[in-house]
Amino acid sequence: MNSLRALRLLLRGGAHMARGWWTIRTRFPALTQREREARVQAWAAEFLRLWGIGLEVHGTPPAHGPLLLVANHISWLDILVLHAAGFCRFVSKAQVRHWPLIGPLASGAGTLYIERESRRDAMRVVHHMAESLGRGEVLAVFPEGTTSDGSGVLPFHANLLQAAISAGAPAQPVALRFVDAVTRAPSLAPIYIGDDSLVASVWRTLTARGVTAVVRYGAPQAADGRGRREWSADLRQAVGELMSD
Repeated sequence: MNSLRALRLLLRGGAHMARGWWTIRTRFPALTQREREARVQAWAAEFLRLWGIGLEVHGTPPAHGPLLLVANHISWLDILVLHAAGFCRFVSKAQVRHWPLIGPLASGAGTLYIERESRRDAMRVVHHMAESLGRGEVLAVFPEGTTSDGSGVLPFHANLLQAAISAGAPAQPVALRFVDAVTRAPSLAPIYIGDDSLVASVWRTLTARGVTAVVRYGAPQAADGRGRREWSADLRQAVGELMSD
């Protein structure tokens, strides 16, 4: 029964992604930026609902920028979860741009792409991030640079924080967790680490029941003279404290 349910959910998710792609192609050119952001947030929230994934939001999602969200990274679901909680533009690895269907959806949502192996490209992205923050936008990054099982926070890479320092923008720590809706125990279904494949992670998520995404926003903080490495360490500590709340 779980497999049949998962197949139904997979088909619903695929249809929802196709509708999102069609909206981006046909409707987005005529919409204002605010209207696009609202559409993206509503689309992400509906995706979670269709797949039976609950959403709990604690703290205050940002209503406007300039602001850099700094979050831990557990799953391919993280971007959907943060979009559903409140719109933001993500910084993602360049390969995502070329993924079938997902790439156009990510691009339509305003994703900035980075070649992680290229130091020069990191400088380019930091420059574009600073410009976006200067326009009052909300950006989101996963400074761990990879996913974890959610039991702790991996060391942060500090490079992208330079954008917030250059733009004089605050950063807001965000903690992500996935739990069983009934027992409140950590749910390992959505994790995507190590040798895990995306297909296996998606299938585990669809065959599990009662998965809830928990998003906890901390207080925004300014750099206040801290360099990017010191600020990065402090933000990592803040995310860890939010995860243990």
